[in-house]
Amino acid sequence: MLKRTVGIFVFNEVEVLDVAGPFEVFSLAAFADSDRNAFDVKTVSEDGGMISARNGLKVTPDYSFDHHPAFDIVTIPGGYGAEAIEIDNPNVIKWIQQQRSKTEMMISVCTGAFLLAKAGILDGKRATTHWMDAARLEKEFPAVSVVRDVKYVDEGSVITSGGISAGINMSFHVVSRLIGKPAAKQTAKRMEYDIEV
Repeated sequence: MLKRTVGIFVFNEVEVLDVAGPFEVFSLAAFADSDRNAFDVKTVSEDGGMISARNGLKVTPDYSFDHHPAFDIVTIPGGYGAEAIEIDNPNVIKWIQQQRSKTEMMISVCTGAFLLAKAGILDGKRATTHWMDAARLEKEFPAVSVVRDVKYVDEGSVITSGGISAGINMSFHVVSRLIGKPAAKQTAKRMEYDIEV
């Protein structure tokens, strides 16, 4: 099986676990009965410069929008930076729209769903976000069918997840779907994380 490349978008005031949860799951996931990693995980920011995540964690991205490899999966995390800053950044919305046509899957964590919605990617689809932001998502993007009280919503090539830690559950779901339940269970055991797949 071929290794997939995962691109995780990072930006100022991104929620740390929205990035770190999927990063950890995809970085550790290996093909079942193998030590061979199934995913190559990279971070990307608008200009490639260091960003300051929520509560001050500094992250130096691997790439910028102008210089990055082709991604099979693009992860859009949330946090204050997504819902209050990047949602009004036309360069970010354009990049997300461009990635949609090039990737196998677009996934979001928490209020990263707002960026997918702003890009039009969630129109006519079911989606979820942090429980505190569900009403806002529903109000601002009426073309999106908001689902509450779930960890994630799988719409095929687009998957959204609830708040913060739900991105870990979603990432295990993606691993299970793409490379199999045994691989997801093996990764969860290594992380000492309880999952249902």
